[in-house]
Amino acid sequence: MSDQNSAPRPTLEAVAERAGVSRATASRVVNGGSGVREALVEKVRRAVEELGYVPNHAARTLVTRRTGAIAVIAAEPETKVFTNPFFAEQLLGISRELADHDLQLVLLLVEGTTDYDRVGRYLAGGHADGAVLFSLHNEDPLPAITRRVGIPTVFGGRPGWPGAEADRGILYVDSDNRGGAREAVGHLITLGRSRIATITGPMDQTASVDRLDGYHDLLLDADPKLIAEGDFTEAGGARAMAELLDRTPDLDAVFVASDLMACGALRVLRERGRRVPEDVAVVGFDDMVKVAELTEPPLTTVRQEIEEMGRLMVRLLLRSLDQPAKEDSVGRPLSSVITPTRLIRRATA
Repeated sequence: MSDQNSAPRPTLEAVAERAGVSRATASRVVNGGSGVREALVEKVRRAVEELGYVPNHAARTLVTRRTGAIAVIAAEPETKVFTNPFFAEQLLGISRELADHDLQLVLLLVEGTTDYDRVGRYLAGGHADGAVLFSLHNEDPLPAITRRVGIPTVFGGRPGWPGAEADRGILYVDSDNRGGAREAVGHLITLGRSRIATITGPMDQTASVDRLDGYHDLLLDADPKLIAEGDFTEAGGARAMAELLDRTPDLDAVFVASDLMACGALRVLRERGRRVPEDVAVVGFDDMVKVAELTEPPLTTVRQEIEEMGRLMVRLLLRSLDQPAKEDSVGRPLSSVITPTRLIRRATA
């Protein structure tokens, strides 16, 4: 009896013979090249299907100089990435967009300082065609690593290191954090609230800085006691809310820079006997439905398109890979993307 597993794998030459084309033409079709008539493309694809041909990845890499993999690097420990629904939504967008382009996602997490060397070695080894970096903190070495390696990179969030804003070669996707914060605070003002506090995210991240700037845009002379720093976690929001109530018990509203922190803030307000929104109105930021609609009461918040931002990062990176000069098809420079935000009104404000 013959062993089917020992049968030789169909070759590219066999595909070319079955399709009635040259090996070079078959290779161009299989490797995604251009310049082949549609009728011949269809013949090659039919031959591939009939023969069960699977391209040799190593050989394909030599031809295309592409690995078919994209490194997705989160500058956060794994415990935070896998428990925060924000990261889940963003990774979902990234993963779906990569799948749409038949590309593989390679997830790299940074737990401690030794991980930077590991990430640097991996990228320098040519295992990925490009990189998507998100949740960066100030002084993070990852941008310098990708720059040194020379790998095309798109950042999730506005870069905050010195000189980044003036560097037109840096590509990023972000939401209108400042505008969204302004809308949140403006809504609280229209409700007649006069002691409006805010819980910020970590101030070594540009999203937190931009949201605090939006707060200050409408409350230029806000009492510093009405500002407390959180860390984009539920526990951090609870700690900051308790701190605010201890310092300024007369506050009547709070803009919280993330939905998760707003969950913690609502819990503390409930424990302290404050009614929401009667005594204290609350507005969050993100509109992660699994969070915002399940709070008690349901959370009024600023919506940013988290999954879509993940998709946009991949699209921008792929355009950069296809156009190394970082220009579009008519010679215009590729540019970063700022997505709009909008207030979603529910029951907390």
